[in-house]
Amino acid sequence: MIAGQQRSRRQTAIRLFAREFYESSLPDGGQGEYEPRFVVTKLGARVNRMFVCGVVERLERRDTERGPMFSGAVRDPTGLHLWSVGSFRPELHIEMEELVARFEGGDRFLMACIGKSNHYTTEDGGFRCRMQMEDYAIINRDVYASWLIETANQTMRRIDALGKAQSAENTDSNSLRDAGVPTDLIDGLGLAMNHYGEWDAEGYKVGVLQALSAAEGRVVSFEEHEAQSTSEPDDEKEPESDADSSDTPAESPAPPEGGLEIESVVLEIIAEHAGDEGIDYDSIMKHCAQRGFTDEDAIEDTIYGLRDDKCEIMEPRFGWFKTL
Repeated sequence: MIAGQQRSRRQTAIRLFAREFYESSLPDGGQGEYEPRFVVTKLGARVNRMFVCGVVERLERRDTERGPMFSGAVRDPTGLHLWSVGSFRPELHIEMEELVARFEGGDRFLMACIGKSNHYTTEDGGFRCRMQMEDYAIINRDVYASWLIETANQTMRRIDALGKAQSAENTDSNSLRDAGVPTDLIDGLGLAMNHYGEWDAEGYKVGVLQALSAAEGRVVSFEEHEAQSTSEPDDEKEPESDADSSDTPAESPAPPEGGLEIESVVLEIIAEHAGDEGIDYDSIMKHCAQRGFTDEDAIEDTIYGLRDDKCEIMEPRFGWFKTL
């Protein structure tokens, strides 16, 4: 260590749902050699280290010039947490190899992941977030339910603080403190409000309700949550044709064209039918059923893959989609 310099203290790992993290676009800190780097969310969380949980949805190994690296994703009720294990973390590689073998063998499991927030800018200027894995654990449903409840509570605390901050006279520290914003959220909310401007947190509240419902087993059971399809749709499979025409838009049914991928169909539907606010999830499902695609898990995976992985569509508000 350079004389006269000290490493910053280890940052607390923040619990947050996928949607809040991956809708972030504000970096902060990291100017000095040992100064921590943060991603500031719309709710004012300054994320350096993060603690996330979910159903494993992707695991893969890639060989690079520096050695093997691993990437994966776990899904919580609001979306995907993307993470990576670099070649500079060889202590995790043996265990990652074993997990990849389990995943490729068809095993699905719940994971708890802890790591550092990371971000990069795409060629077109887009801001992308992911996590650099530091450690992980395979967990059971009770541990996952506890994480959902704790993360829901922390998210609602930030939503409540945002409401108080929006009622403040301005975004300086004194005004936010006078408005009742908790001390630990003042700096982050000041940065967030100046960067993101006015916006409605209703979508995040819906995510909290979904998480609590999953934890209590009411709306989405753990069995359904763990069994979400992770495979690519089979283009050779004979599509089902028992869609209820009374629930589909008034257009003449058309069978899928030979070799037409579901991804192309979903993109075409969103581009054709999205208005200024986008097209809602249920309407996408109905249009897909009309065209002969009735595997809702595959359609859902495609929608969120286009949003999270390929960045070809956006979700301007919860459950509504439009092309970029």
